[in-house]
Amino acid sequence: MPQQPGSVSAHARDCGLAVGYVADGGQVAYYAGPRPAVTWPHQVGVLPRQADCFQDRAVVAQLEQTVACGGTAVLCQVLAGMGGVGKTQLAAHHARQVWARGSVDLLVWVSATTREAVISAYAQTAAEVLGADPAAPERAARALLAWLEPKIGSTQRRWLIVLDDVVDPADLRGLWPPASPQGRTLVTTRRRDAALTSSDRQLVPVGLFTPDEAVAHLATALAVHGRLELPDQLAGLAADLGHLPLALSQAVAYLIDADFDCAAYRTLLADRAHTLTELLPDLSGLPDDQPTSVAAAWSLSIDRADQLPPAGLARPMLQLTSVLAPNGIPTPVLVNPSTLTYLAGHRTGTDGRACVEDVTAQHASRVLRTLHRLSLIDHAPRNVHRAVRIHQLVQRATRDTLTAKQHDQLARAAADAITDAWPDVERDTDLVQALRANADALTRSAEDALHGAPGAHPLLFVVGRSLGKSGQLSAAVNHFQYVVSTAQDHLGLDHPDTYTARKELAHWRGEAGDLVGAVAALEELLDQMLLTSGPNHPDILAVRQDLINRRGDAGDAAGAVTAFEELFEQTLRVLGPDHPYVLSARHNLAALRGEAGDVAGAVAAFEELLPDQERVLGPNHPETLRARGHLAHWRGEAGDVAGAVAAFEELLPDQERVLGLNHPLTRLTRASIGRSRGYAGDADGAAEEFEKLLDQMLPMLGPDHPDVLSARHNLVHWRGQAGDAAGAVMAFEELLGHMSRVLGPDHPDVLSARHNLAASRGEAGDVAGAVTAFEELLPDRERVLGPNHPLTLLSRQQFAAWRVTAGTAGSLAAYEELLNQMQQVLGLEHPFVITARQNLVGWQEEVASINAHLSTD
Repeated sequence: MPQQPGSVSAHARDCGLAVGYVADGGQVAYYAGPRPAVTWPHQVGVLPRQADCFQDRAVVAQLEQTVACGGTAVLCQVLAGMGGVGKTQLAAHHARQVWARGSVDLLVWVSATTREAVISAYAQTAAEVLGADPAAPERAARALLAWLEPKIGSTQRRWLIVLDDVVDPADLRGLWPPASPQGRTLVTTRRRDAALTSSDRQLVPVGLFTPDEAVAHLATALAVHGRLELPDQLAGLAADLGHLPLALSQAVAYLIDADFDCAAYRTLLADRAHTLTELLPDLSGLPDDQPTSVAAAWSLSIDRADQLPPAGLARPMLQLTSVLAPNGIPTPVLVNPSTLTYLAGHRTGTDGRACVEDVTAQHASRVLRTLHRLSLIDHAPRNVHRAVRIHQLVQRATRDTLTAKQHDQLARAAADAITDAWPDVERDTDLVQALRANADALTRSAEDALHGAPGAHPLLFVVGRSLGKSGQLSAAVNHFQYVVSTAQDHLGLDHPDTYTARKELAHWRGEAGDLVGAVAALEELLDQMLLTSGPNHPDILAVRQDLINRRGDAGDAAGAVTAFEELFEQTLRVLGPDHPYVLSARHNLAALRGEAGDVAGAVAAFEELLPDQERVLGPNHPETLRARGHLAHWRGEAGDVAGAVAAFEELLPDQERVLGLNHPLTRLTRASIGRSRGYAGDADGAAEEFEKLLDQMLPMLGPDHPDVLSARHNLVHWRGQAGDAAGAVMAFEELLGHMSRVLGPDHPDVLSARHNLAASRGEAGDVAGAVTAFEELLPDRERVLGPNHPLTLLSRQQFAAWRVTAGTAGSLAAYEELLNQMQQVLGLEHPFVITARQNLVGWQEEVASINAHLSTD
């Protein structure tokens, strides 16, 4: 009877001749003669030498697992991971363990870098075990697979086949060992293709050492050579090398050969002038029979990736990721027009010539998957904000292949890509934080390229402004101090970008509370700019505008209005009515009029400005929305509190839709709604509004954000106004310590909190305590803001008022004298003056009533 595919004749099996009929494209695999005498257990192939200091790790236990959680035998495990994580050592260690335990009869180690190598190893095994003809390797390989096939039942031998370093899953097509209860297959590969896994193949990701494993490995390996290092230095070195096993072992060899200690070696590693090749052993000094250095560990993978479709894009994409944040690169950075332009300009064909072809976002996404498949990056497209992660040594090795010119071009291209990805309106906090992290990483690796000719890259200014807008005022100041210093070094004192950096630094110093320093810096900058540019240059006009604003903030609101009116006429004449600088000047002038006491003038100016902003900028532009908020504010200051609340409530949905819930302007509007309700007499409603605002802000911004501190300040204030003055005193005392630590004791917001704490003490019945607190506050107000600043005068007015309440001799006369001074400085219609005058009139009427009563008696 003819044999069926998959069967073996009983006579042949009994005679030691296994004639296996395998239905496979019409080919028949068979064993050509009697089986040779084999000594069992039997090993084919040479296992790599075990590392001198093999580090035990969690994946070792996973390899020992023989039954999966579902109860099915784990017949094939695929160890997948980037080059250098120790996949081969893990596989060899496992093979030695099962061999030593007598758990297998046949152990086959295959260096599976090519299909031919796999077939050759199979053929050798078939020749040694089955007597197959090695001159026909394809047929012999099929014979081995047939012998292993459980359906044929040719063997009951227990076996383990290790396919080490599979480069291309296609090389194993038709060569996978069968799923058999008698055997197991172990594969190591850098690939993560779907073709490598199936129902009976389990993917085992192999990653880096944990920090503890890395330190243990370094300590053990150094101890072999009689070296003892401090634990913190070992931990630092492990982190410097990214906990990569291959790098750690080679670093130990370098330390011993060069006779360096960890601290000295880490200093060399931190010096970007040195390449990895210079800081690790040459080929002759590699430990544990390692075949390649860390610097070259990924070169073959990169070559392979560049050949896969879309061909020629893997290398330039890897180069872009090599200068960005290793722990998370957002998708928008890697698929935007700047990135596509770089990829197209650096794409090469398989013959090494430039390939002229448009590169699309789909191409960019596909090449990211290619790099992921070859374990050169980790690509998680669903995590948009941190879609790509790449090991820091892969980055460094990639950068090391570039010339200085290529590196600078790459750095500016990466800066273009981050800038392109930056949203015009920073609604998405997570995205912006990721973009800042990538900008920081790029700056650290390419400082000269971003600061040198032709000028400071715009990304440097985008990052600083973003920090300031997010409330990180100290960070913004520090950032622009750095930009100013590097711009002066690279571009010179008179370069326009140096001037711009100095202007930004002065601006954020003012926002951080250093009003005097901001004014001085702008005055100095303006004097220097006038030496190189005419008075009508737009940059000169912009600096003058900033300077006037800061002088107004510093207390000279009336002088600022006069100066701004003069500047506005000049700006209008030079730039025309619709220029953004002109619209900005009109906005600032309107606000300064209100600050100077001309509330009605502020309302009228904003009412005139808004239609022009909507026409030129559009109704949804942030500056248009900001002007709507200011108009509502000054309407409230003019007495129309209900109208102000209605205007804010109408504005809020538009800001949430356009800017997002977490935008500073949106938060400002919600705060304004709360304050307006308080001013309208609803202190409980105001406190409730600020409580809701705090609940929203705290998870997103954290407890130290200036807007969070401001909201807490308002919440405490309005709770006090609602009747809990004693509670307000306790809350203000706690808040003050927090604000002083975060903002500094001289920050205007800290001084305002001290002012409100003093007032709360008086309202809680501690009149003497209020007088003392204001007396202590006044010298600091005068030192920081100046004696004629409106807030200084307000504190003086409160000090005088509580002295009147305390019955201090001469206090009423002193209050009247102070009112005269306030009227001269602030004007008769300033809100502070109006309130002080009303208080004085009330006290004078009260005194007159008392005197009249006494005379009647």
